[in-house]
Amino acid sequence: QVQLVESGGGLVQPGGSLRLSCAASGSIYRINNMGWYRQAPGNQRELVAIIAGDATNYADSVKGRFTISGDNAKNTVYLQMTSLKPEDTAVYYCHCTVAIYGYQRVYDYWGQGTQVTVSS
Repeated sequence: QVQLVESGGGLVQPGGSLRLSCAASGSIYRINNMGWYRQAPGNQRELVAIIAGDATNYADSVKGRFTISGDNAKNTVYLQMTSLKPEDTAVYYCHCTVAIYGYQRVYDYWGQGTQVTVSS
């Protein structure tokens, strides 16, 4: 019913910047929130940033370096990452909580993930 397509991952040097995009499509009535999670090898998946309306929340490890934003008309969320560190290396997953046409509850969806590698 809902698909999330991520893009923008890749290889970047320490101190560099990268911008991730996630576009949601399908039978979306309303997006309650969208966010980014990441998972490095051997680690648990962790919240990076989330946006709900005008409110945002960030993991302490990325606060001041990453910015989450959205384009409501395009059902798209972005993650602008600056001052990247090797420890930011992970697979980044887009996530959304949405209301779907014809259903009286909200649902969670995940993107396929996009690799971000920070290395010299």
